Amino acid sequence: MDKTIKEQLLELADADYQKFSAALIPTIHNIIGVRLPELRKLAKKIAKGDWRTYLAHAESDYFEEVMLQGMVLGYVKTDLEEILHYIANFFPKIDNWSVCDSFCTGLKFTLKNKEQMWDFIVPYLSSEKEYEIRFAVVMMLNFFIEEAYINQILQLLDKVRHEGYYVKMAVSWALSMCYVKLPAATIGYLRANCLDDFTYNKALQKITESYRVDPETKKMIREMKRSVKRR
Repeated sequence: MDKTIKEQLLELADADYQKFSAALIPTIHNIIGVRLPELRKLAKKIAKGDWRTYLAHAESDYFEEVMLQGMVLGYVKTDLEEILHYIANFFPKIDNWSVCDSFCTGLKFTLKNKEQMWDFIVPYLSSEKEYEIRFAVVMMLNFFIEEAYINQILQLLDKVRHEGYYVKMAVSWALSMCYVKLPAATIGYLRANCLDDFTYNKALQKITESYRVDPETKKMIREMKRSVKRR
């Protein structure tokens, strides 16, 4: 008898990796400890078979079960309209930054469907749900930081209003990548924006942590930091 997906995942569990992952994702407590290469290998296998039936009945008891479903969506071969339907249905299962970011990274078909994917992700920036917004932001930083989109990205990120920590961190990360890739277009925005202090200062910090930014520029960026008064 073929083993269930859950049984296969439990057999791949690595106790040391479980402890490592649990420390990185403190908001969840259902990690088995399966390494990402093993998950990708299993996801590719599922995507080549009857993946629709798998997704229709997939269990989500463990972190890895949800991660696997997201990975499968990155590997399946189908038309864009169908995959976008599955992506929208997957959102309620995203409850941590790791699943969100790995999911986004796997949606490489975005590169061949830029306009349609842009139209799909932008509305999620106005969502009230933390990980739907983070999804849209991480998709932008993964696939859209280029001349054709940079001005729109900066304008849209400036309007994001959500108190979720993982939204603020995603926006700061995206802005730092905008600066690293397109500094001339981004510096003007950084000098005049509507960001909250935490997100703004965190973006500057991430810029100074990049090895692609020279020491002199890092000094300038540090001098742009806002002083935050304690209440």
